Parts: sequence; structure tokens; C-alpha cells
Amino acid sequence: MSEAEKTLVEILEDNIPIDIAKYINYVSAPQAGAIATFSGTTRDTFEGKTVVELRYEAYVPMAIRCLKSISSSARLSWNLHSIAFAHRLGPVPVGETSVFVAVSAVHRADALDACKFLIDELKASVPIWKKEVYDNGEVWKENSEFTERRLELGKKDGACCGRKIEGDSHSRKGCCGAKVKVDDGSEDSSSNNVGITVTQTD
Repeated sequence: MSEAEKTLVEILEDNIPIDIAKYINYVSAPQAGAIATFSGTTRDTFEGKTVVELRYEAYVPMAIRCLKSISSSARLSWNLHSIAFAHRLGPVPVGETSVFVAVSAVHRADALDACKFLIDELKASVPIWKKEVYDNGEVWKENSEFTERRLELGKKDGACCGRKIEGDSHSRKGCCGAKVKVDDGSEDSSSNNVGITVTQTD
């Protein structure tokens, strides 16, 4: 099986829950002695505010390319068997999973380290945006990983997904460049970002 055949990337449209068992089954293999997972769920409070739900938007084609690039970068650093990503778009109520990552490897250290790298890179560089909806308002949120990456890169413009990670294989440099959302004010720009179903399997 080639590297591409061992990677599953899915961006799910509004109101489609993540089937965690599906992704664990995808990465399961007789030769894999370890499966590491990360499940990001909507919590009920943030800094004393009551959270009602999270809402996600994405630039789907670029997000898929970035997730594939991140997967390739992880394979350069760790001996991995399979990788699976799933991320929801639209509203995600409290207690539900918005993002799921599963990684299998022969040994647990590779699976655990790669899983942390994959979710950190997703948060830092993939064009998926989060709005927190409170009982008394809402706000777009930057991930701390994105903020840290922006500080590291300064004002450099990054090209998406074409770069390999340079230097230390576990450094914080991104493979997908800066994560920026541009709103040109037209209705078409927002409608193209939400409610898209994309399933990418290689």
C-alpha cells in the first residue's frame, strides 16, 4: 500500500457528526501495535462565558491539500502506518466532536508523537476557522498554535502546502503557511466556504 493509500482526509458538511469508529477502523492494521487518537470536542464554557456551540468554516480545497501535506511531513519524521483526519463544518453543539485525528504505527511513541504533531499543525496552519457562540454573543477565535506560528513567521507570506518542514523535523515551522481568512464582503465568498461536503480518499 502506498503512502497516499494510507491517508484519509474528510471535511464534513453541516450537521454530519464524526463517526470515530470509522476512522479508528481505517487506521487499524495487524502490523500496527499502536493507535493514537485526538478528539476535539465543544466545551460548555470559555473564560467564564457559557458556550452554546462552535461554528466552523473552511476553504475546503486548500484545507485538504494542507492536511495531506501535514500527513506527508509526519511520515518523514515517524514510522507510520495510517493517518485519518475528520473535521466538521457548520455548528457543533456542546459535547460533540468537531475534529478527530487517528494515527497507527508499529510502536506507540511514533503514534503518540505524530498524533500531537498532526493536530498542532492542523490548528496552526489549515484554513479552517472557528466561531464561539455564547449565550450572550459570539466571536471568531484564533487558535493559540496559529498565534504562535504567526509570531514566529513575522509578516512573511507562506505558500500553502508546497513547503516541506525545514530543520528539526519536530519544529513549529508550518507546512501550509499562514492561516488567513479573507472576507471580500460578497455573499458568494461566504457561501462558498460553508456547507460543502468533501470526502478525499487516496
